[in-house]
Amino acid sequence: MPQQQPLFIQRWFTGNYPGGVFDKTPTPAIIGFEVFIVIAAIVAFFLFRKWVKNYPARFGVLAIGVFIFEMFTAPMWHNYHMGSWAYLYQDQSWILTLGWTTLIITVVTAIDHFVSKASPFNRFGLYLLILAPVVFAIQILTVNIGIRTYSPEVLKSVCGVSVLGVPIEALYYVPVFMTLVIGFYKYWGLVLDGVPVVPVKNTPWFRTFLITFAAVFLFELMIEPMVDNVGFPSWSYVYHDITIIMTGLWIVGIWLVVNLIDRRFIHWDLFHRFLLYLAAMAIVATPVEAWFIAHGYRVYGPSAQANFTGVKLVGTSVPIEVVFAIPMYMALIIATIRVTEIAFSNKRLDA
Repeated sequence: MPQQQPLFIQRWFTGNYPGGVFDKTPTPAIIGFEVFIVIAAIVAFFLFRKWVKNYPARFGVLAIGVFIFEMFTAPMWHNYHMGSWAYLYQDQSWILTLGWTTLIITVVTAIDHFVSKASPFNRFGLYLLILAPVVFAIQILTVNIGIRTYSPEVLKSVCGVSVLGVPIEALYYVPVFMTLVIGFYKYWGLVLDGVPVVPVKNTPWFRTFLITFAAVFLFELMIEPMVDNVGFPSWSYVYHDITIIMTGLWIVGIWLVVNLIDRRFIHWDLFHRFLLYLAAMAIVATPVEAWFIAHGYRVYGPSAQANFTGVKLVGTSVPIEVVFAIPMYMALIIATIRVTEIAFSNKRLDA
């Protein structure tokens, strides 16, 4: 008799577990939406490849950033009815990734081209000013044609006010999404273009602490419905179940790792330093997360657990999805922190 494959492998490839079972049957409106995205991406490619150095690679980097965000926040929302061809993993659709990537790179490229003399921070403000209402409108569209729905945990955490089916809190989610993926894109744009970044030996640690605090806290505020932090002292909770003990630990850990690596490995290039950031944080954060889970301080919600295939990190109770989520989280956060600090110290973010 042929040997049966382990259950988690069967689930991973067949989607035969709660997070992988859903209705993929598309409607004409959804098919039209998908065709529009593909055409828009093709048009953008031929339009911007002459404007942007390394456009295909830059597009790919931004797509990776968008997909990382979508994977990490997958338990917060669902994307159904897009056709079996449209999915890469569970309900994560390559078509939505393509659409968000095309929209973001179009706006960023246009602003960088036409307002090239503005400071990085002024241009970033313009990115958000244009993208936030457009992305919110697209969220409304995806909800009303039957693609996007929100998890019970998200619906429980929101205030109840919505705009055409989209929780008003999305007005907060959208800028956080844009900030992280654009930060990731800009950091790797420096790497791809070989932009010289002047090493700063005495980086102001307080400034990097404030940048780290903003990046981590704002992201934690967004993903709060995904996991419950329980058993901490009552005085430590600042919003719902966000505790300054847990969030503060991540802030201080990331802040110290990034600053120590930047100081000790100041002459390493951006690519290799980024890999070192992720490796160091994975080594530090994974056992910490394992301890919190094992002692009941971190409890993942039903929607997150539905996405788990069942395999755990050897010797721990940590789902393998959480192990992969840690570097995803760190990749977006650290790239945003570093590119912000580079904008301060080098006064530029492009060649």
